[in-house]
Amino acid sequence: MNRLIPMIAIVFLAVACTPTVKVEAPDKPIEINMNINIKHEILIRVEKQVEELLDDDMF
Repeated sequence: MNRLIPMIAIVFLAVACTPTVKVEAPDKPIEINMNINIKHEILIRVEKQVEELLDDDMF
């Protein structure tokens, strides 16, 4: 009995000291504001011969 009481006390203290973590959903919805600006640049390099054909109005 002498050893039982301290053991029970240690078990109760260990159980009482366990940390708890609560995970809850927020009350308000999550809002994400994003300003997106996309610019595209397309460069076309034409071979000299093809450029001459276009200048001559072949097509």
